[in-house]
Amino acid sequence: MSETPQSADLIVFGGTGDLSMRKLFPALYHCDRDGRLAPETRIIAMSRGGLDDADFRGKVDAEVRGSVPVDDLDTWQRFLDRLHHVSVDIGGEDTTGWAKLTALLAGHEQRSRVFYLASPPMTFGPFCRELHRAGLVTPASRVVLEKPLGRDLPSAQRINDEVGAIFDEEQIYRIDHYLGKETVQNLLVLRFANAFLEPIWNSLWIDHVQITVAETVGTPGRRGYYDHAGALRDMVQNHLLQLLCLVAMEPPSRNDRESIRDEKVKVLESLRAITGGEVDRFTVRGQYTAGESGGVQVPGYLDEPDNTAPTDASHRVETFAAIRAEVKNWRWAGVPFYLRTGKRMPNRYSEIVVQFKDVPHSIFPGSTPNRLVLRLQPSEGIKLHIMAKEPGAGEVALKPVPLSLSFAETFTTRVPEAYERLLMDVLTGNPTLFMRRDEVAAAWRWIDPILGAWESYGTAPEPYPAGSSGPAGAHELVSRSDRAWHEEYPA
Repeated sequence: MSETPQSADLIVFGGTGDLSMRKLFPALYHCDRDGRLAPETRIIAMSRGGLDDADFRGKVDAEVRGSVPVDDLDTWQRFLDRLHHVSVDIGGEDTTGWAKLTALLAGHEQRSRVFYLASPPMTFGPFCRELHRAGLVTPASRVVLEKPLGRDLPSAQRINDEVGAIFDEEQIYRIDHYLGKETVQNLLVLRFANAFLEPIWNSLWIDHVQITVAETVGTPGRRGYYDHAGALRDMVQNHLLQLLCLVAMEPPSRNDRESIRDEKVKVLESLRAITGGEVDRFTVRGQYTAGESGGVQVPGYLDEPDNTAPTDASHRVETFAAIRAEVKNWRWAGVPFYLRTGKRMPNRYSEIVVQFKDVPHSIFPGSTPNRLVLRLQPSEGIKLHIMAKEPGAGEVALKPVPLSLSFAETFTTRVPEAYERLLMDVLTGNPTLFMRRDEVAAAWRWIDPILGAWESYGTAPEPYPAGSSGPAGAHELVSRSDRAWHEEYPA
C-alpha cells in the first residue's frame, strides 16, 4: 500500500461530466477503499447542475456504483460522505457559487488543494482567474489540466500563459492517463532494471517500433468535438508521442521528478520534422464510412447521430491517423517509429511492438525475428516472442512462441486503473508522470506542420469501412519498406 497523503481538498470542475463519472470518481473510490485517502480528505464537485450535496451523492450512487465492485456498503457510504457539490456559473454574474466554495474551504488552508479541471481547455484560464480572484489559491495548491491542451502551439502557449499567471510551474499537473497504465510503468522497469535489454535497445538490433491505439467505438454524439479535434490532436499529440518518448528515451541519471521528463523532452526535440511534401509521404489520415463493427452494421462518421448536421470540417476531419516518425540521434538512427490510431477499428487495444532484426546468419529455415509486445489494454502484459524447436524427431521445425507476463495472472493484487495512480501522484505532489510545459510545446512543434499540411490540402481523408484495420494508405506506409502492421489481436 502506498503512503497515505496528508488531508486534502480535491475540487473537480466539471464534476457531473462524463470524465468524472466514468473515470475520476471510480478511481477515487478505489483509492478510498484501499486506504489511500486520508480520513479528512474531501471531494468537491463543481458544475452548473444546480445540485445540493444530497442530490449529487444520489447521482454518484446511481451512476458510479454499478461500475465499481462495492462489496462493503460501509466503505461505499464513507466515500459518498466525502462528496460535496457546489453550483458555479463561470463568467456569469452569479457569484454565489464561488462564495459557497470559499466558505467550504475556509479554515482548511493548511490542507493541499487540488483543482482538477475536467472541462474544455478554453475554460482553464477563466477558472484559474476566478480561483485567484476568490483568494483560493494557496502555496500548497495544485491544478490538474486535462488534454488536449490547445489546438496547436500558439493556443497551447496561450493556455499555459493564462494558467501560469496564477500557478507556478511546479503546481501545474498536465495529465495524460496513458502514463498511469501499469504496462507503461513496467516499460521503464523492463528497460532500466534488466541488464539484458539495454545492450540491444538501439538501431543495431531493432528494426522498427510500432505504437497502436485502436478503438472500436465511433463518435456518436461527439462529432461536434471531433470536428475540431481529430485523431492527430486527440490521440497522437499526447498519448502516442508520450509512449514513443518512453520507448526512445535515454536512461535517466536518477528516477526522480525531473530526470525522466528531461529525457522525454530530448526525444521530442530529436524527432525528424515532417514538412511540406514529406507529409503526404510519411503520414496517412482516414475517416470511417459505414460498415460492420462487432457484428452490427454501423454508420459512417458523417452519419453518426449528433445534434448538428455535418459541416465542411466534418468532411475533412480524420478519425484515423498513421505516421512514420524518426528519432534523429545516435541510438535510433534509421529506425522508423510507426504510430497508428483510429476509431471503428476491428478490435480495441493499445500496444507497443518492438520488432528486432533477424539473426545475422540463420542456420535454421523458417526462423523469424524476435518481437517484444507490450499490451496496454486490454489484458495488460508483456510478451517476448522467441524461436523454439517444435517437439518431435526428424527434421528441426521452428515455431515462434511467447514468453508471457500477464499482470492479472502473475500478481494477486488488483491492477489499478491509470487514473488511480495519477490522482494519488497529484495528492502526494509527485509530478514525474505529468507533462512539463516545454514537453507540451515540443510535441506541438512537431505536430503543427503535419496539421498545417493536412488543412492546406482541402481534400477529404481516405475512407475506410468501419470494422476494418484502416485505410489502404496506412498499409502502404509500412509495406513500402517490406514491413507490415502487427495484427495479433487480443483474445
